[in-house]
Amino acid sequence: MVKVDGVDGVEKRLIRGLRVLREDLWTLRAAPLPPSVWLRWLPHGLVCLVGFGVAVANADQFAQGYRLGPQFGLWCATAQGVAVALAVWRPVPAWWLSTVVTVVVALGARQQMLGPGRIEPPWPWGPPGLVAQCLVLFLLALRLPTRVSAEVLAVTALVTYGLEGVLGGASYTPTGALGVALFAGVVVLGTALRGRRVARHQLVEQAGITADERARRTLLEERNRIARELHDVVAHHMSVISIQAQVAPHLVENPPRELRENLDGIRQNALEALAELRRVLGVLRSENPDDPYGLGATGGATADAPQPTLDRLDALIENTRAAGLDVVSEVRGPAPVYPPGVQLSAYRIVQEALSNAMRHAPGARVRVELTHRPDGLCLEMTNSRPTRPAARPTGAESGAGAGMGHGLLGMRERAAMLGGRVTAHPTLHGGFCVLAFLPRDGTARPTGPDEDTEPPDGMELFFPDPPPTGDHTP
Repeated sequence: MVKVDGVDGVEKRLIRGLRVLREDLWTLRAAPLPPSVWLRWLPHGLVCLVGFGVAVANADQFAQGYRLGPQFGLWCATAQGVAVALAVWRPVPAWWLSTVVTVVVALGARQQMLGPGRIEPPWPWGPPGLVAQCLVLFLLALRLPTRVSAEVLAVTALVTYGLEGVLGGASYTPTGALGVALFAGVVVLGTALRGRRVARHQLVEQAGITADERARRTLLEERNRIARELHDVVAHHMSVISIQAQVAPHLVENPPRELRENLDGIRQNALEALAELRRVLGVLRSENPDDPYGLGATGGATADAPQPTLDRLDALIENTRAAGLDVVSEVRGPAPVYPPGVQLSAYRIVQEALSNAMRHAPGARVRVELTHRPDGLCLEMTNSRPTRPAARPTGAESGAGAGMGHGLLGMRERAAMLGGRVTAHPTLHGGFCVLAFLPRDGTARPTGPDEDTEPPDGMELFFPDPPPTGDHTP
């Protein structure tokens, strides 16, 4: 964002044309394609295709290899193919169906192996049956808890042992050990993939909860800080009221007794309120009174120092320059008398913007502009592109209070408290800009339904990208 001030109509139209061109050719994103029904059902279709292939291969195995007859073999092969397709929606019934078909076919093949014209097929699991059972177990392990997968694997191994180890047969190629090994492998693979998916889902949920809690905690901390500072302002006014109530009787000759009593009551109430405020302030005062500007430098302030106002902005900027940041400032218009809350919030917004520029844009040049308007105070803090990468926070800086990405929350909270607003956007040249408007009297101005909420005239934004969710990173 760049501020446009004092350019003629031709230059404005040119700038707007460049902005539209940039949005069309650089920042405009195409709408995502609608989800395709074919792509969504592609895995189901592949599983059904495998089930069809298993049915065809088993039909030949059961009819020719096990000599069960074309009709009976076709029914059993079809049932096992249906079990593969059913595993996508109902994995446990699919496993039961596939296992029962395998047992029935194995017992029928055993009779053929013991009768005349003995055969020597792979038994009790044929190759298509192994594929079907592996796929069913894999889909079951993907969908159900590990306990169920382990129980199913144990029952499958027990059935295999009963067929091959207990019943046995005549001459055949044993496939029990190979089948149990394959079944265990696919169950372990499916369980691992399911655990990974569940862990990622839980991690995403926890990250969302952590981000919400972090934003809420940051907001509460900023509100607590605002409450501390406003307590200081109220304490100052209560002191003034007490002094004025004490001095007022001496400004009038022979003041009435009722006037003296009322003024004494006002002074007494102000002193009592001031005493209570001091007790609260003893708890709410800043834990680091030696850093009045919040920039990590010792300023020699004490816990009883008054809250900063606009008069102390020069000291803040000088302190920031001393910390190594190149800052220039400009004030436009005559400065009216602002309420203490407006001055305090303006000071803190400038302070936070300078602190963010120092942390996230090392080596950048920062421009601070204050514009006094009839209806309020406009603040603009713009930094250029950083000349070197920002240092990663270490030690205490990486704790809960730093690097959270919520520094702009405090600015918006302060402005909203006074009926103002804050906008923050990256600039065209890789920097960052913070714009704030605070009403002159510290109260919100009623707006109509068709009235915009953009910054006042003279604060036009170039290429306004969507605002970031946390602290700005130039």
